[in-house]
Amino acid sequence: QAQLLESGGGLVQPGGSLRLSCTTSENMFGFEVLAWYRQAPGKERELVASRPRFGSPNYVDSVKGRFTLIRDNAKNTISLQMNDLKPEDTAIYYCNAGGGGREVWGQGTQVTVSS
Repeated sequence: QAQLLESGGGLVQPGGSLRLSCTTSENMFGFEVLAWYRQAPGKERELVASRPRFGSPNYVDSVKGRFTLIRDNAKNTISLQMNDLKPEDTAIYYCNAGGGGREVWGQGTQVTVSS
């Protein structure tokens, strides 16, 4: 059973930056899609950014121009660089890996944007 290990959450002021990292326990190329989701209190989980095995990343409109997916194949890590953070970005962020009939989730990491 593959595992995803997340790190990098925390408290940051509006306008600040954070980088979330997700490391897979096996070769990332075994997954068709790698993604980050988030879930804010009282809201449904939403897809923030995703990247197919071969292709360009996609972002939800609310984070375009502020968030960037960074893939490091040598380290089996996909990171989410988050700049110009806003209070509405506050949520638990989850790493997700899928493909080949399976789906794996990370444990989640809290991001709080507040002054």
